[in-house]
Amino acid sequence: MQGIFAPGLFQGKVIVVTGAAGGVGSAVARLLGDLGAQLVLTDLAVPTLDALTAELGATSVPADLRHVAGCEAVMAAALSAHGRIDGLVNAAGVWVEGPSDQATEEDWARCIDVNLKGSFFMCARAIPALMASQGCIVNIASDAGVTGNAGAAIYCASKGGVVVMTKALARELAPVGVRVNALCPSDIDTPMLAYQADRYGEGAPEAYLARLRDHYPQGAASRFLTTPEVAAQVAFLLSPASAGVTGAAVMVDFGLTAGY
Repeated sequence: MQGIFAPGLFQGKVIVVTGAAGGVGSAVARLLGDLGAQLVLTDLAVPTLDALTAELGATSVPADLRHVAGCEAVMAAALSAHGRIDGLVNAAGVWVEGPSDQATEEDWARCIDVNLKGSFFMCARAIPALMASQGCIVNIASDAGVTGNAGAAIYCASKGGVVVMTKALARELAPVGVRVNALCPSDIDTPMLAYQADRYGEGAPEAYLARLRDHYPQGAASRFLTTPEVAAQVAFLLSPASAGVTGAAVMVDFGLTAGY
């Protein structure tokens, strides 16, 4: 995937990636690292995070982004280590599913706090540094932030919030030269999707995954996105090639939402 971008595209740029121990976050980190970025990586899965930061020569900042203090600690560490921030990728996220009449306050708090609150405060605390560097933000949202999915109202609320928050921040920050975009992928072949199928598949995870694929317009050829495909879209939105793109909800979903 590196070959579709100019070598050294992000040389001299400092980019913060949240959820870096996850499938999408680690793929984003590896691609940006290959393209020359200096990386500041954060997650709560410390052993996995430490292994990735050692592999990439990155700065590791374990933090709980459900709390504003955690977001502030990541930004402070990035500035202490590198003196600047040129990009922020909010890839941390959790999935919640189930009948809404059985939802708990814990379900709501966990999903909203990670997906929406954490993303907002990472953006908010990055703004001064991004203003100085004329940098940009990519928030990983979801197709579920654009269309409703039955049985996933809490998750849809969290990602819908990310999409509209992104648009609001883009309008707010356009006068100071900071771009903000949301990437809205469909299902991605990650450990998170496997966990989703195991937990909510009622003992038949393969059938659960098959039902997801049945929604796609490709029919028998339908498949899930790969993490390198998502990472490439993130890199594009961070790159100068996207200079005119801000406030966008970029759909990467095989046409799943095209009929809405």
